[in-house]
Amino acid sequence: MILKTDCKFFPGDRPCIYNKSEGIMCNNCTYYSPVEFKILIIKLDAIGDVLRTTSILPAVKRKYPNSHITWLTKHASKDIFTNNKYIDELLIFESNELFAKLSSIKFNVVLHPDTSPTSASLASFANGETKRGFILNSIGKVSPVDESGVEWLEMGAFDQMKKKNEKTYQEIIHSILGLAYQKDKIIITLTEAEKSFADNFFRKNNLNRYKHLIGLNTGSSNRWYLKQWPKEKFFELIKRLNKYSDLGILLFGGKDEFEKNNYLLSAGDNILNTGNNNTLREFFSLMSIPELVLTGDTLALHTAAALNKKIICLFGPTSSNEIEDYGIIKKVSPKMECLVCYKNQCDFVPNCMDLISVDQILNIIEGELGLI
Repeated sequence: MILKTDCKFFPGDRPCIYNKSEGIMCNNCTYYSPVEFKILIIKLDAIGDVLRTTSILPAVKRKYPNSHITWLTKHASKDIFTNNKYIDELLIFESNELFAKLSSIKFNVVLHPDTSPTSASLASFANGETKRGFILNSIGKVSPVDESGVEWLEMGAFDQMKKKNEKTYQEIIHSILGLAYQKDKIIITLTEAEKSFADNFFRKNNLNRYKHLIGLNTGSSNRWYLKQWPKEKFFELIKRLNKYSDLGILLFGGKDEFEKNNYLLSAGDNILNTGNNNTLREFFSLMSIPELVLTGDTLALHTAAALNKKIICLFGPTSSNEIEDYGIIKKVSPKMECLVCYKNQCDFVPNCMDLISVDQILNIIEGELGLI
C-alpha cells in the first residue's frame, strides 16, 4: 500500500473525499495532486475588505500556477470562500490550533496586504521564504517589507495622502504583492443550492411580475454610520419610483436596518424586504436577484460587483477613487472640500450624504434601466 501524504486532498485524520465518494486509495488514485509550492494569504477583516481582496486570486494563480493557496481570515469572513476554486485551505484566526500550524508549516510565499498590527504580527510569525506586503518589526510597529508598500502605509497615516490618491484598492494591493493587475473581478461563486435559494425566493414572491428589479442596500456597519444615505431620502426615492408599476424594489440590510427597512415598506406597494437575519451566503444569493443595486461604500457594493450587477454607489467619508468600477459602478458624491475624511461622526449640517439628492439618484436609475 502506498500512502501519499503530500497530496493536497490528504487530511490525515480521516479518509479523503475521493476515498469516501469513490472508494479510491492512494496507490490507484487519479486525483493525486502533490503540494509543491505553498502560499499563505493573510487578510482578517472587515468582511467587505476580505471579499474585495479575493480579486487578487487569479493574479496569484497566474504568477504561481502550481501553488497550494491557504487563506488566513477571521471566522466572520470564512463563508466568503465557500465554493472558491482558488482556495485549498482556510485557516481561522480564532481557532485554537492556528499558531501550532503557523509554526509548523513552511510557506514559499506569504502575502499580507494589510496594515493592521494584528495581522502584520501573523505575517511576521509565519514561516515564509518570501514575504510581500507588511510585517510587524522588532519594536512592534507595522512596516512594509519593501518600497512597494510605503505609499499605502503613508495613505493610512496621512489624510492628505488619502485624499490625493487616484489608484484603486485593487491596483494598490496588486502592486504591493508583486502581482500583475488585470482588473480581475471580486470572487463570489454561488453553489447550486444557493442559486435554488434565490430562485425559490423569486418564485415565492412572484417577482416575475416586474420587468425590472432594483435592490436598495440601506445600511452600513455601525462604525461607518456616515456611509448611509438618510432613510428619508430612501423613502422619497421609493415614493417617486411608484409611478413605474413594472419596477420592483428589494430592500437589503442586516439586523441594524430592521426598523429602517420596516419604515421604508410603507413608501410603496412594489417593495419587499429580503430579510434582516440572512446568513452571509443567503445575502449573496438574494443579491443575485436585482439587476441594479443602490448602496453605500460597504459589503453590498463588493457583493454586487462580484455578481456583475449594475451599481449606483454613494460616497462621502470614504474614497471613491479606491473603488474599481469594473465598468458597472456609477459613483455619486457631493461637491465638498471635506470628502474622504474617514470620520464616523460629523458636525456639518447638511453633511456629505445629505447633499446627495433624490433627483440625482432617480435620474441615474431611470437612465440605467431605460425608463426615460
